[in-house]
Amino acid sequence: MRNYESLYIVHPDVVGDDLTRVVDKFRTILEEQQVDILKLDNWGPKKLAYPIKKVGRGNYIQVLFSAAPEVVAEYERRLRLDEQILRFLTVRLDDVLSLDQTEEPKRASVLDEQDDDDFEDDEE
Repeated sequence: MRNYESLYIVHPDVVGDDLTRVVDKFRTILEEQQVDILKLDNWGPKKLAYPIKKVGRGNYIQVLFSAAPEVVAEYERRLRLDEQILRFLTVRLDDVLSLDQTEEPKRASVLDEQDDDDFEDDEE
């Protein structure tokens, strides 16, 4: 089984219990196919970068799960058929997914990479 991340955008008119039903519907689709759902997160309503179907906002839902590739194909087919879903994207995660890793990788600062010899004072 491989790890996947799926993000889908639900129409902004779908709120409250209706939004919960949509999220539960797609969670049930995954659970029926014996998928391990690692994380299900509702990011809430956000402004879209550009209008989709003349809509400028949407409710973002993120799902992290482990599944076989044929399960993902069926899941995406069902997302495509639902008119309340504006867009979706599912990507395979290469690394082993660990939800305990909350720290971001440490980044080297620009000053650490520069050599002091590059900055010579020419006062002639």
